[in-house]
Amino acid sequence: MSLKHIRSQEVELAARQRLEERGVSVEDIADIVYIMQGPYNDTLTMDDCVDSVEKVLEKREIQHAILVGIELDVLAEKEQLSEPLQSLIAQDEGLFGVDETIALGAALGYGSIAVTTYGHLDKQKVGVIQYLDTKSGEKCHTFLDDIVGSIAANASSRIAHRFRDKVDGLTKEAIEKRDEEDLM
Repeated sequence: MSLKHIRSQEVELAARQRLEERGVSVEDIADIVYIMQGPYNDTLTMDDCVDSVEKVLEKREIQHAILVGIELDVLAEKEQLSEPLQSLIAQDEGLFGVDETIALGAALGYGSIAVTTYGHLDKQKVGVIQYLDTKSGEKCHTFLDDIVGSIAANASSRIAHRFRDKVDGLTKEAIEKRDEEDLM
């Protein structure tokens, strides 16, 4: 098997395309972020939420979770997984926690706020997560609903941290440096 180098830009583009192909927009996720952070930040705008989701989508761990999760969902739709994995994923079996494990792992990059927010979103099914979690129709979103929750949780945590940075009087340059560090 010949291996080729995959550029980071290709991975990010592929992850973003997979989300769009599955009917999830950056704005859908930003709506969740706004719902989660609006009560704590009276200056928050939808543009802030969209920007935060965009920044989160630049993280490799998020991109990898998107690609793996959506691929497994698609393979389950096509009935191309072996049993019992096929049935576990297709039915979104309640005790099958690998979807949450991947999403939770992706949420770890933005700290405890992201982790607790992800847990809340996983239980409450806010916004587009509710639509994705329905088990009707031909689409399987066993992994995607959790990954969207993780992205929203990360973007919410990022906003909370940046809001505190501003309250604490950090300079724009210092805040931008923190954004760069988040990508590491």
